[in-house]
Amino acid sequence: MIARTYSATLLGVNAVEMEIEASESPGLQFRMSIVGLPDAAVKESRDRVLAALRSSGFYTPTQGTLTINLAPADLRKEGPGFDLPIALAIVAPREGLEPEKLLECCVIGELALNGELRPVRGILAIALEARAKGRKRLIVPKRVAVEASVVQGIDIIGVNDLREAVEFLRGDKAIAPEPCRAAEFFAAHATYGIDFSEVKGQQDAKRAIEVAVGGGHNLLMVGPPGTGKSMLAKRIPTIMPGMNEEEAIETTKIHSAGGLLGENCAFIATRPFRAPHHTISDAGLLGGGSNPGPGEVSLAHNGVLFLDELPEFRRSTLEVMRQPLEDGKVTIARAAATVTFPAQFMLVAAMNPCPCGYYGDLKRECRCGPVVIQKYRQRISGPLLDRIDLHVEVPAVEYKTLSSTEQSESSESIRVRVERARNAQRERFEKERGVHTNSAMTPRLIRKHCELDTDGAGFLEHAMTNMNFSARAHDRILKVSRTLADLDGNERIQGNHVLEAINYRTLDRALWT
Repeated sequence: MIARTYSATLLGVNAVEMEIEASESPGLQFRMSIVGLPDAAVKESRDRVLAALRSSGFYTPTQGTLTINLAPADLRKEGPGFDLPIALAIVAPREGLEPEKLLECCVIGELALNGELRPVRGILAIALEARAKGRKRLIVPKRVAVEASVVQGIDIIGVNDLREAVEFLRGDKAIAPEPCRAAEFFAAHATYGIDFSEVKGQQDAKRAIEVAVGGGHNLLMVGPPGTGKSMLAKRIPTIMPGMNEEEAIETTKIHSAGGLLGENCAFIATRPFRAPHHTISDAGLLGGGSNPGPGEVSLAHNGVLFLDELPEFRRSTLEVMRQPLEDGKVTIARAAATVTFPAQFMLVAAMNPCPCGYYGDLKRECRCGPVVIQKYRQRISGPLLDRIDLHVEVPAVEYKTLSSTEQSESSESIRVRVERARNAQRERFEKERGVHTNSAMTPRLIRKHCELDTDGAGFLEHAMTNMNFSARAHDRILKVSRTLADLDGNERIQGNHVLEAINYRTLDRALWT
């Protein structure tokens, strides 16, 4: 007799449903084989499952051949999550589990040797796949049931061990489905512990950050050490529009696939902020592995990717980021499969003006020679710099400003202006596929929505002629001008908007030419 049930495996950040089959045939010696392109962790399920069956008091075969088939056979299976469905398929005939009830379920979970269940990654993606395939229930370890509970339309059954799962399927024990807690998580976790009101001074930098967030633009901050660049960057998510449920589920799914969720953080309700160290590898930034997992650019999806000490990153690592900045996604090809990760993030970078950090400082002497400074700046390529819309200087803050008791503007009040500008862009691009902010405008949309008046056209012509801006920089200026007009509530771009947008590109000339 062949017993069947369903499970799932991760492919990138999405899950693919798998069919688990168990068949016994007579023989003198016992042999158990797992087929269907399993990896080492899946092959080792044999020992974990048999030990868990014995510890839980279930029958374990001692003679014959037990064959476990994981279908489809041409897709590589990874991870220990197949332990529970394999065990249930083995015990189903002898424990009286109804085949129809098994086929209504998707089952996932790693077994300990004593039969207890351990959590696995990617539960949210698996829940979404099980619902899409029409399964009525998802049986998961109790410790991660809360993660899957945000998915409506499928019963999430959390069990503690193998015996409890068998008793539930046999009808001996009633287990209530995990209640949907999406609204509860939003209410409890959609807050930040930091605020822009804590930042003293730096009004120009705050203005540039507001513009960058208002249009979804990338930002580079340049200044000596200790001026608050990192402090400003960490507070950028606090002025971004709040995530809706769809964005939150998509973001949580990526973090779940990366194994970054815990029992106390089962749902991502705030904009992610990722700040990788400059020693990160290409694979760490973009994602990779034999079964590719998400990298930092995908973990920052719908949030902020902060690269501190930008010139210290390997040039090759920075260059591989150029395509995700343009396309909003990362595609990784392997022999077994090609996976695509979403990567729509706001890039925020920070750097010193020179290796010692004090070039141009009026109070501290720079110890770097011209050749050293030029070599340091050339670590950032022109094409990458062109993809950063705004460059802003972050100077040292005076003591008088630091010691002032005057309250700075809060994140909430800044966010009101940002959301107003974003709403205007949402209405403008309502009929455009894949375009939600000014930064994503195509050349066609730039021509349509970025018409300049006489003053603006004159300012832009003068800048292009005298500052040697590239064609890409020309488009970036127009996009930023459109955002500045939106923040002011203007339908048309005016000359002062173009002039301010050009001012945010002056580092092209001042630092790299």
